[in-house]
Amino acid sequence: MEHADLKEKIKATLKEKNGILLAHYYQRDEVQEIADFTGDSLGLSFEAARTKADVIVFAGVHFMAESASILSPEKTVLLPRFDAGCALADTITVEALEKEKKKYPGAAVVTYINSSAAIKAASDICCTSANAVRVVQSLAEKRVLMIPDGNLARYAAKFTDKEIIPWGGACPVHQDLTPAEVLAVKARHPGAKFAAHPECREEVLKLADFVGSTSGIIEYAGKIGDTTLIFGTELGILYQLRTRYPAKTFIPASEKMVCETMKLTTLGDILKALTDMAPAVKVPAAIRVPAKRCLDRMLAVG
Repeated sequence: MEHADLKEKIKATLKEKNGILLAHYYQRDEVQEIADFTGDSLGLSFEAARTKADVIVFAGVHFMAESASILSPEKTVLLPRFDAGCALADTITVEALEKEKKKYPGAAVVTYINSSAAIKAASDICCTSANAVRVVQSLAEKRVLMIPDGNLARYAAKFTDKEIIPWGGACPVHQDLTPAEVLAVKARHPGAKFAAHPECREEVLKLADFVGSTSGIIEYAGKIGDTTLIFGTELGILYQLRTRYPAKTFIPASEKMVCETMKLTTLGDILKALTDMAPAVKVPAAIRVPAKRCLDRMLAVG
């Protein structure tokens, strides 16, 4: 079936089943094009929490579908590619977290949304790259164990007087971007601004004119008068940048910044999931209840 036919069939099936399609900014272009809502992890969390749809189809990775199930337990949450995982989320286990918590009694545990439901259930509050600093500042505790992304934790630490203890995890897509690659691109495009995601290593962030979440980078692109922007995040963001600002030029800091699991989901996968109403993600109550408390605290911060 051609893309155009698949898109029409998906739209019709979503309407028939009172469903909504949520897609992350790193998804394939054609998936973002037909999504009811596209966003970063924070925006998608808000949408999952407030939608009146009966069925949520999540074009993203496993932890995102889990978050939707936690926030909307009465709804059917479909993850078209059940094998779409997250290398960053895999860097921490509940056992390892509990062991770390014993080292720092009384410390608040702030978990990046890029983590499993079980990890969220064992944490105090969630955060995203868009609100990490606000979340940390909202806490009464002076010491914070921030998991699992060490780069995000170190970045957030610059904007608070709290003691932040970073976990050793990292997103391979962002971690692999080197200062040398950024400098080489900047040399080819003199005068162009450089926007980077806080999951990038500290040496890369030092070269940035702007550091922010995926949605933050998109907003920054609209605000700058420059016609060229170099960006340091996953290449899927290009669809949004080119769609919103067609007169501007966008240059990836590295062509290798591709998250393979984010690119797994196809239009065919989405239609099959809607047709079969599977695979569905359902978080058991024993994990869902404490994990929801963790997410709700974050959503209250904004």
